[in-house]
Amino acid sequence: MNIPSDLDISRATALKPLEDVAAQLGIGAHLLEPYGRSVAKISLDALEELPEEPTARYIVVSAITPTPLGEGKTTTTVGLGQALRHLGKRSAIAVRQPSMGPTFGIKGGAAGGGYSQVVPMEALNLHLTGDMHAVTAAHNLLAAMLDNHLHKGNSLGVDPHRITWRRVLDVNDRDLRNIVIGLGGRADGTPRQTGFDITAASEVMAVLALSTSLQDMRQRLGRIVVGYTRDGEPVSAEQLRAGGAMAVIMREAIKPNLMQTTENTPVLVHAGPFGNIAHGNSSVVADRIASRCADYVVTEAGFGADMGAERFFNIKCRTSGLRPDAAVLVATVRALKAHSGRYKVVAGKPLPAAMLAENPDDVRAGAANLRKQIDNIRLHGVSPVVAINAFPTDYHSEHDAIREVAEAEGARVAVSNHFLEGGKGALELAEAVVAAAEEPSGFQLLYPDSADLRTKIETIATKVYGADGVSYLPAAARALDGYEANGYGNLPVCIAKTHLSLSSDPTLLGAPTGWTLPVREVRASVGAGFIYPICGEMRTMPGLGSHPAAESIDIDEHGQITGLS
Repeated sequence: MNIPSDLDISRATALKPLEDVAAQLGIGAHLLEPYGRSVAKISLDALEELPEEPTARYIVVSAITPTPLGEGKTTTTVGLGQALRHLGKRSAIAVRQPSMGPTFGIKGGAAGGGYSQVVPMEALNLHLTGDMHAVTAAHNLLAAMLDNHLHKGNSLGVDPHRITWRRVLDVNDRDLRNIVIGLGGRADGTPRQTGFDITAASEVMAVLALSTSLQDMRQRLGRIVVGYTRDGEPVSAEQLRAGGAMAVIMREAIKPNLMQTTENTPVLVHAGPFGNIAHGNSSVVADRIASRCADYVVTEAGFGADMGAERFFNIKCRTSGLRPDAAVLVATVRALKAHSGRYKVVAGKPLPAAMLAENPDDVRAGAANLRKQIDNIRLHGVSPVVAINAFPTDYHSEHDAIREVAEAEGARVAVSNHFLEGGKGALELAEAVVAAAEEPSGFQLLYPDSADLRTKIETIATKVYGADGVSYLPAAARALDGYEANGYGNLPVCIAKTHLSLSSDPTLLGAPTGWTLPVREVRASVGAGFIYPICGEMRTMPGLGSHPAAESIDIDEHGQITGLS
């Protein structure tokens, strides 16, 4: 099948003026701040002018545990938003901004795909309105002020060996993971070991995503903890007198970005927090604006339901006050075959040839993961809808196998061909979502604020991941005790683990049992407002592969970008 590239489809789209796109939601042109012709910021005045109470049905799109290739959550999110418009619903889509690290690395862009993507894809994947750069600058300003404080006498008594604040850059660069700074003469700073993370992993990015207003963001930035004194007392950005300047840098970044899909459906693109050590969801501000002017808001949560959706429910919804009406669980034939344990899927490499052969038994063999992720949605009192993201290489018998499993679990299920057909290809999915959203919502948080941190960790580990229990290394146990003593025990937890398994071991497929979650370290994102236990090795600065996407990206004699995927 000869399918145009995503870039060609994007360029062939007849874009509507953004004033017309915003008008679909009742957002006036006076609330738009244009960035070129295809992107606009939405003023925070919209929160004052739009109705105070949410009117929209709130839909989150998640997935079964993905393969390294991903299973098409963004494409499904866009396709569903488009399909709802075909049903006569006012829909708004809310997604994260892609990081340029993966765009130039193995993963490529994150605009969706085919005839269900955010356009123009070049704008989305490359810089957009500079929000990523604002996060980078604000984060690194705090790092510079911290090091300057050390150089100028260290009146706060910061312990150089207990500094937790690194620097960030929106590029995949493994050589910056661990570095020594301050080399040279005395005028060149205080030598110490540190490193770089990718900008999406910055706590400033998590703050941007979870802030409810400009002033809330200002307060959160000030609460960021950068390290500890020799007596174990936390040192904040406010104590370094950096919070105000950081907020000034972020003043424009807190405004959501308005774009459109290939079918001119409104899309709010805002924030891009890392899906491992942060909550991996787009911004609260964008969802709050959209929820006041649409019939349906469709948003996406990163990775599988055990990660992005769990954090959407227990961190994002806890902060925003919004309550989901239904959850879409994206499943693919290839992912369920991978969970059978019979195939190995490697990012950047073709699928094994045998995996493309018709074999519904392989699908059934990997179905335990689908069953558990359906259960994870239901744990929060939300109605699940399984979306079978159809690929041209699939067989009807394999789709039927997924349908049988999902329906046996009592979940609604729909095959969606949005990649090839746009909104029309997702009509069955949209109808199922509308039916699910019209049911009475029984949404509930998994744990109360008042529970201690260990109880929160163990609740997620046993109920969501299927672990028998949790073990803590001594350093992790001491950190938890310290956070409780410092008054952080009321915060939710964001467990950092592999996204390739329900467990902490990426090699354990399906729905593993008989294992214990090992917590080796615990850190605090006090500004963002969560504690994150670390289970396994987390790479917060990705590296480039043997043939990164950057090798194929260029610009032609007409100034057009080529090779972007």
